[in-house]
Formats: sequence, C-alpha cells, structure tokens
Amino acid sequence: MRLYAVVAAGGFRRHATYRIATAAGVFTNTVFGFILAYTYTALWGEHPQLGGYDMSQALTYVWLGQALLATSAMMGGGFEDELVERIRTGDVAVDLYRPVDLQLWWLAGDLGRAAFQLLARGVVPMLLGALAFPLALPGSPGVWLAFLVSVTLGVVVSFALRYLVALSAFWLMDGAGAAQIAFLAGLFFSGLLLPLTLFPGVLGEVARALPWSALLQVPADVFLGKHAGWGLVEAFAFQGGWALALLLAGRLVQSVATRRVVVQGG
Repeated sequence: MRLYAVVAAGGFRRHATYRIATAAGVFTNTVFGFILAYTYTALWGEHPQLGGYDMSQALTYVWLGQALLATSAMMGGGFEDELVERIRTGDVAVDLYRPVDLQLWWLAGDLGRAAFQLLARGVVPMLLGALAFPLALPGSPGVWLAFLVSVTLGVVVSFALRYLVALSAFWLMDGAGAAQIAFLAGLFFSGLLLPLTLFPGVLGEVARALPWSALLQVPADVFLGKHAGWGLVEAFAFQGGWALALLLAGRLVQSVATRRVVVQGG
C-alpha cells in the first residue's frame, strides 16, 4: 500500500507543476460558474423550488458542479489518454509484466490528480461563488466530512468508467470514439448541465440510477443535506456499489486483454 500512496503523491505533484493550466482552469470554472449562476437565478426566479431546490441550494449546486468538474473528470482529461497511448504503442505490455497491480497503479495516480484538482480548481471558484451569491453552505462538520467521502467515492466511480474506456483501445486501437461517448454521457447524466431531479419520468429515474450520477448529483445532494441518516447510508451504498461493480468489470476486461497480449507476444 505504501507504493500506491507514493504513486498518489506523485500524481498530486505532477499536476501541481502545470501552474498556468491550473490558473486557466480556475478562471474558466469561475466564468462558467457565473454564467450558470445567473441562468439558474432566472430559471428559479420563475419556478421556485424547481427540482426540490430553493434558490440558494440551486446556486450552490452550480458552484459544486464547477468545483467537481475537474476533480471527478466529468469531461475526461485524466489518465485515460496516456493509458490509451501506451496500449496503442504496445508499451502497456511492459506495465502488465511489472510486479504491481495495473488498475491500482492508475487508480492511485488518479486519486492524487483528483486531490490536487479539488484543492486548486475546486476551492477557489467555490469561495468566489460564496462571495457573490447566497450559497447554502453546511454548518455541520459532519456534513462536510460526508461530502468528502461522497466526492472520493465519485472519483473512484469516474476512474472505473474511464479505465474501461481506456481498455477498449485493446480492441479499437483508438479510444477517441469511446472517450467521446463517455464524455457526452458524463456531461449529461452527471447532472452537470441541470440537476437530475429536473429530468421527468422514466428519463429521470434512469439518469439517477446510472453511475454518472455518483460524480456530481449524489455528492451535491449530500452537501445540501438531502441525504441524512439512513438516506446517507443509501447514497454511499449506491456510489460504493457502482465503484465496486465497475472496478470488477475493469479487472475482467484487463484479464482478457492480458491474455491477448500474452498470446500475441508468444
């Protein structure tokens, strides 16, 4: 476990070196946060309590989305491009023969990336949003802790989804198509555009049951106090269940791909 902790720390330091890119990301998140906040203000002004949120909760949802956009890599941009390239060039064969677990290696690095993005591109836009708008911030340390747990589970779900997308390159040789599909699904079904509670009927039920809702919708509702007591346990179980299922699916695909590499190498 010490090895993976070192990998996670390396992932944090690696992304910390891109200071200009980070500053640009903070600026972009803040600008889009203001655009969405004013849009939500107009929408909730016409329809109070829309989706079960009051005005301050809706505005808080906006800034949580901007804070978690890069943290949970809802639009991609994590490790997957590098892994796809290693698969395409064949360098992944070296990785598979190393005395480390391939999935845990990339997961550790992605957790380090997510920690940096949360601190660098999450905190600043959230603070600016709180200065400009009346946000519904939790007053209980327990809610903040539950939120961090939910964010962590969401990051693991995001990793597991992107890991499967990257492994598709073993058969497609180019993960661009699969990555684009995953990007669109994450953009729509995470709740980044609109809270999933606004989706009507069967579409809303399906959207809230899909794994992408674990990236933003669930953590945001935890932050806003929508999940408490047994409801909080159910929220964690939902995220943890998807994380476990997707990680196991990734291991299965990885195992099949490994056998393919061994056969071709032989």
